[in-house]
Amino acid sequence: MKTLSERYQQANKEAKWAVCLALAYFVWWYVSAYLIFPDPPKETLPELYFGFPLWFLFACVIGPVVFTLLCALMIKYLYQDMSFDIDEENHEQ
Repeated sequence: MKTLSERYQQANKEAKWAVCLALAYFVWWYVSAYLIFPDPPKETLPELYFGFPLWFLFACVIGPVVFTLLCALMIKYLYQDMSFDIDEENHEQ
């Protein structure tokens, strides 16, 4: 990337992907914690998986692992290495 405008476009694209991934993680956490696995009746203990209730397992164990992998894939395939040196744009006509 040579021009400053190309760098800004790439940085804008990377920022949008990062915000979308963060929002997707919040939605994952909220849905798995509150909507998919509702509270069991108060008279019974919740069924445990690996020592955790299912909502906790999805929201706080599986979710961070999945989104850490997605973050690594996003960095590997969408982000580009850019130098901090500024090359002046060529204004020849």
